[in-house]
Amino acid sequence: MIKFPSPAVSIVGRHNSGKTTLIEKLIAELVGRGLDVGSVKHHSHVGFDIDIPGKDSWRHRHAGASETVIAAPGQMARIQTTNGEAECADIVASMPGHDVVIVEGYRKSGLPTIEIMRAGNKADARTAEVFAEGARKGWELGTDFTQFGRGSMPYAAEVRPDDRPVAQPLGQAEEDRLACSNPDHADISNKMPTAATVAVVTDIPLAAEAAGMYGIPAFDIDDVAGLADFLQASFARPRVSMVVQAGGESRRMGRSKATVPFCGRPLICRLVERLSPVADELIITTNEPKELAFLQEQYPELGIRFESDVINERGALPGLYTALRCARNPYVAVVACDMVLASPSLVVAEALEMTRTGADVVVPVNKHGFEPFHAIYRRSGCLPAVRAALNEGEKRAQVFFNQVNVCEFPQKKVLEAEPMGGCFMNANTPDELAALERIIQDRIECE
Repeated sequence: MIKFPSPAVSIVGRHNSGKTTLIEKLIAELVGRGLDVGSVKHHSHVGFDIDIPGKDSWRHRHAGASETVIAAPGQMARIQTTNGEAECADIVASMPGHDVVIVEGYRKSGLPTIEIMRAGNKADARTAEVFAEGARKGWELGTDFTQFGRGSMPYAAEVRPDDRPVAQPLGQAEEDRLACSNPDHADISNKMPTAATVAVVTDIPLAAEAAGMYGIPAFDIDDVAGLADFLQASFARPRVSMVVQAGGESRRMGRSKATVPFCGRPLICRLVERLSPVADELIITTNEPKELAFLQEQYPELGIRFESDVINERGALPGLYTALRCARNPYVAVVACDMVLASPSLVVAEALEMTRTGADVVVPVNKHGFEPFHAIYRRSGCLPAVRAALNEGEKRAQVFFNQVNVCEFPQKKVLEAEPMGGCFMNANTPDELAALERIIQDRIECE
């Protein structure tokens, strides 16, 4: 079953920094907001206890995480024996479908990282001191502080012609003065905020000040709601409304396309089953809701909504306006009900591209032009543009594209998402429907 990959963020700190307590509160806050939260706990030591009251995994689950993975060298909870230690990226990839995954530990995972520094922890206090010194001196996050043990510093007044700073030898007075030249410099270097650090949680004023100098948001240890706001806005997967356009009666089919038999059952059933796994909300736009009422009885768990046309005019653009107007989520994927090979994998790929690029529309494009009815739309950007185009008497779906930020999704990327192809084939006549049914049978997809 196709599901969205889960975005993830790591929360790290030194021993006894209070990571688990913060994560426990954060999971509960996000779950209370209606988000599906997964979690990962990393142990550097071999072996661990699972789901015993008071243990980290139990605390994650007790807070509301719908799935918790615990990993240690040689073993991870689900449970399975592993060769060596599982990579964090592989663990997160095996946890699709969550709005966000919170990872405890895995400092070098490459994930966006939230750093904890607590005043009551001596190691945190030392790290905050070095962090602040680096900020004052303009050292980049991720500077290798182990070089202080070799008597050099990362930045100096002299720079090369290519503008890259060069390390300069330290004088003894300078070396003695540097907080990071203490004997624990190597340990501090391995536990400093890095270029992956996206936020700092601390009750140490020096650390909060340094974070501000680096342009990183800082949250108080007790500001769980503020940190949850930040995570939800910056990292949680945007929700997707999946809109299947069923319209009404087709003249050439002699009935609604949605109810025409396909592989032994109404065509709309195939679309519902294919696309619902990637839908946070499933909407069917139709002017014949009574004809499709059986779907709500057949798939009660999906909460299918029927919506009639907002504008009583035929045309692709009015249909798209209805889809955007009735959707409740930020991203709106739109598919016509006769696209029997509509691809949930392509919907996922388009949504990820929208998040990556910040586009208002991610639309497949080929030699024939745009495919607006297997595209994904950012509701906030597209709804006013579509409304304006309708006011000017336009009816074509893509006519408003020059008013919004469009990301073209080329055929190469379409085939990467859906190697079998055929996503945009639709059936306008009984003969075309029969041909598509044969294609499905050839792919052994008919049950």
